[in-house]
Amino acid sequence: MDELKQLTALCAKLGAGDGAAGIMAAQLHKRATQFATERGVSREEAMQYLLEILVKGRQGEAPESITAPRPIPSLREKLLICFNATFGRSPTVVTQAPGRIEFIGNHTDYNGGTVLGAAIDRGVWVALAPNESGVRRFGSEQHADIITLSSDQVTKQSGQASWVNYPLGVLAAMPEFGLQVPAGFDFLVFSDLPTGAGLSSSAAIELASLLAFLDCTDQRPAREVVVKVGLHAENNFVGLPCGILDQGVSGFGQKDHLVFIDCRGPEFTTVPMPAGAQFWIFNTHTKHALVDGLYAARHRECMEAAHLLGVRQLVEVSPEQFAAASVQLPPVEARRARHIVEEIARVAATVQALHRGDLTAVGAMLTASHRSSQHLFENSTPELDFLVDTLVTTPGIHGARLTGGGFGGAVMALTTAQFNAADAAAVAAAYAEKFGAVLDILHTQTGNGAEVVQSGSTGG
Repeated sequence: MDELKQLTALCAKLGAGDGAAGIMAAQLHKRATQFATERGVSREEAMQYLLEILVKGRQGEAPESITAPRPIPSLREKLLICFNATFGRSPTVVTQAPGRIEFIGNHTDYNGGTVLGAAIDRGVWVALAPNESGVRRFGSEQHADIITLSSDQVTKQSGQASWVNYPLGVLAAMPEFGLQVPAGFDFLVFSDLPTGAGLSSSAAIELASLLAFLDCTDQRPAREVVVKVGLHAENNFVGLPCGILDQGVSGFGQKDHLVFIDCRGPEFTTVPMPAGAQFWIFNTHTKHALVDGLYAARHRECMEAAHLLGVRQLVEVSPEQFAAASVQLPPVEARRARHIVEEIARVAATVQALHRGDLTAVGAMLTASHRSSQHLFENSTPELDFLVDTLVTTPGIHGARLTGGGFGGAVMALTTAQFNAADAAAVAAAYAEKFGAVLDILHTQTGNGAEVVQSGSTGG
């Protein structure tokens, strides 16, 4: 009996119906290969772990901790070895930038509002070495081909090469901020961020790339400039009309803190995270391609609502003002604007609760944020809603919400220290029974912001 038939039979034994068992087996078959690549383990180990999520989740037991974050030195060592193997020499510069959790403040950033985010202890690493040839060679652990471009070729790429648009966008943005652009170089990027989970790998690669380009040209702009360059690349080259959240949190992250951003400045401060709080990410691997128009549509709807309300940005409208003026808006724009206005108020209430150390109140705000995304902003999905519904009735959960732009991706749960892998596996088992698909579970912590890990600069 081949693997797919064996998996189908096992899923049926776990209680899946005939049709669901086949779908679940196909998902397991596909995810095992992807999981092995993401975690740096064999396919057999990956399959064993995924099966343990299903089997042990029903028994209330925890699977082996294959999802534990890999130590940073091992990923860096892997990057250095691969760079040597790919380019025949060692890099002179190594940088890293973390992924981020959007804690609360969904789509408020480009509306001029406030937002809270957390840099996490996973991210994107870049190794770079200048060359004298005037040629730029881009490599990635996730793509077999090396993309070779001349130093004057800063044009948008497509297909399998489209990932290069993030560092290329940074190169295109640098002159807009008076920054010198490096000529030829060899470039390699590694990541231990799960793909499609709403953890902003795009901002991480932009900032890690920029820090490498700056280091090899002996430039030290202010951190505010660094995050603005990344945002400019995302908006004007990649083509996503996002706000400053992703780059700001990746740039200003601090361990054991959240990053608070007033997007009108923008201004960046940190808020201490109360002891005992934990983050668990449940990645559905459902569609999370924001550039395909859904994100842009919400952006347009918010801008139109602001225009109809007679303001430049929705941050200028208080909840009381909106309640009085909402009748001026068409139904769709009214729902979008109400979400933004009330979400900005939830961010303020969350900051106050964090300062009080009241995680119960914080959790209630997180769940309320998701319900607003679900019903007003309509950027949730049935998979994300099911996870939130399941999580908020699970002991040890303060609150849960989608994280990131939505339209698929992941749910973040804020938990007590007592919530553990067995609890997470039980949630995954319920999800698998409902949707015939396997979740990727990530237990993560806060981390520090983007940094140069190894400098080749002569400027100190």
